[in-house]
Amino acid sequence: MKYAFSKTLHEDYDQLITRLEAALKTIGFGIVSTIKIDKTLKEKLDADFKRYTILGACNPHFALAALNLEEQLGVLLPCNVVVIDQGNGKVDVAAMDPAALIQQLGNEKLSQLADEIARQLKTLIERL
Repeated sequence: MKYAFSKTLHEDYDQLITRLEAALKTIGFGIVSTIKIDKTLKEKLDADFKRYTILGACNPHFALAALNLEEQLGVLLPCNVVVIDQGNGKVDVAAMDPAALIQQLGNEKLSQLADEIARQLKTLIERL
């Protein structure tokens, strides 16, 4: 099962995160959390890992609509977008495909909403 939209870019890691946050904002998504996996693993386990950032992106209008349709859906929120430094100037960006997960619930209205969110995230990733 494909669960994400992804793209590899040749760009500075930090500049890409800034550009990605701005692009998400243009489609109504704000960043509600930022997790720097590499720093967390270093701090907690003294383990080295490539630069890997998880951006918890949330569009409040979509979130409210989804929660009104399925109250426990919060376990799948926010929509995560990851930025992974692959070295040599290559950076992977991936956004979750909410439609792939939501269709398993069997809620047609929620599936339609997830399809719209997926369309927007896929388009955003393609245009980076």
